[in-house]
Amino acid sequence: MSIQTILGANGVIARELSRHLPAYTDRIRQVSRTPRRMHPTDDLLSADLLDAKATADAVAGSSVAYLVAGLKYDHRVWQEEWPRVMRNAIDACKRHSTALVFFDNVYAYGRVDGVMTEGTPYNPCSRKGEVRARIATMFMDEVKRGELRGMIVRAADFYGPGAVLSLTHATVTQRLKAKKTPQWVGNPKAVHTFTYTPDAGRTVALLGNTATAYGQVWHALTSHDPMTGEQYVRIACELSGRPYGLQVPPRWMLSFLGVFVPVLRENMEMLYQFEHDYRFDSGKVERAFGLTATTYREGIAATLRD
Repeated sequence: MSIQTILGANGVIARELSRHLPAYTDRIRQVSRTPRRMHPTDDLLSADLLDAKATADAVAGSSVAYLVAGLKYDHRVWQEEWPRVMRNAIDACKRHSTALVFFDNVYAYGRVDGVMTEGTPYNPCSRKGEVRARIATMFMDEVKRGELRGMIVRAADFYGPGAVLSLTHATVTQRLKAKKTPQWVGNPKAVHTFTYTPDAGRTVALLGNTATAYGQVWHALTSHDPMTGEQYVRIACELSGRPYGLQVPPRWMLSFLGVFVPVLRENMEMLYQFEHDYRFDSGKVERAFGLTATTYREGIAATLRD
């Protein structure tokens, strides 16, 4: 079987994807600045995805490439670097006749009053959302013109084992393990859907190896159960054997702390996602493949065990 290449190795989605790809290919190429093996047979290739030639060399010989890279969480970095990364990946895949699967988030949708589906129009209300809308449009324009065989797979906010950059890791998982009271941002009574990272990796691997899935946008497998911050914390406290407790810093405090903490400052423009209902639907992939998402209780238990 031919090579399948992960552009942006080592991240949580890259790791979960790597766990599922051996069902479809016997050669996986891990690509990042400092790639690591997930399997003894993995090929390792060090490359900077901002370098067009390095990206093309990384993709050479691949039947499928998965763009699952992450960049520093800074809107200025995103504005400068994401279009370059996307252009390099597109050009590399066109050059080598490689299919491209882009793993995306929901920032391009902006605030949605209702349920987010694959047909939700782009209406970003943040600088990061504007970047994601731009690169997703760039990507799908190539696909629609028939110049690239590709698809987008989107996920909601993450939770899961090893998802150390997720909001719930810092505010719930780590604090419970340290026997501290969990925290939340925004409105803890608002619905907020979360995608379990092993389900995301499973979805991307399956779709990337399904010929009829190309040319489309898909939502990664995600539980339909309406989850709120308060419910998430209650389940996590119960599973940890800790009494329920929840701290919710007011917005003014977050704004103040953001003056000193850059990552918190960058998150302020995304706070709308936690102040209003955030409902994400993956019915399309469930109906197409007969899939069932991991329950929140099972997923939170596995996350706490990690």
